[in-house]
Amino acid sequence: MPDTAAIPHADSPATTPLAELRGVDKSFRRGRETIEVLRGLDLEVKSGDFLALMGPSGSGKSTLLNLLGGLDRPDAGEVIVSGQRIDRLSAGKLAAWRARHVGFVFQFYNLLPVLTAQRNVEVPLLLTHLSRRERKRHAAAALALVGLSDRARHYPRQLSGGQEQRVGIARAIVSDPTLLLADEPTGDLDRQSGDEILDLLTALNREQGKTIVMVTHDPRAAARADRVLELGEGALARREAA
Repeated sequence: MPDTAAIPHADSPATTPLAELRGVDKSFRRGRETIEVLRGLDLEVKSGDFLALMGPSGSGKSTLLNLLGGLDRPDAGEVIVSGQRIDRLSAGKLAAWRARHVGFVFQFYNLLPVLTAQRNVEVPLLLTHLSRRERKRHAAAALALVGLSDRARHYPRQLSGGQEQRVGIARAIVSDPTLLLADEPTGDLDRQSGDEILDLLTALNREQGKTIVMVTHDPRAAARADRVLELGEGALARREAA
């Protein structure tokens, strides 16, 4: 990740397929019961897309996100990102692929309480060959991009919820990922803080060209996306405006 232009604007056309799920099945075991979550699901995410996924609890939204991010594997079907079948990668190669290509934003931030904001942002870079000085420079650039340069030495307990989420976003983008995956990024925030996080995600998409897939229950959050799809009974459908 460059230091002055922290996240370079994607120069690929918006029509370029970036990620695809083809005929994906996914189920889980609960005791003796098998719960089918996704059944023959197809999804295409284009480069530069801002996609919101909605649906009731337990519909498989987070599962879908985990499949796109290589945190889980399908029972059947294909998961393709940038032309690569990530569902075929070994565990080691998949971990290395995630470090290079995916940034995750979580509802509850998942910051390490014993590390400062800057050190939390540096964590994904520990899997790279960057020197300590380079890691610090990239982390500083990411914090500047989310407006938190003055909080670099603060610990999570010294930050507001909205600031913690900004640190989480800085951590997600510090390695300049191909795909930014956000799981209920405003779910633990008040309205004002949530709107500020949505403003930031929108800017990352429109000004920096980041491709974003966001899971949300909030129609106000979903309204920021270019497309809204609803997941139910293992399949996706375009959500109609109210």
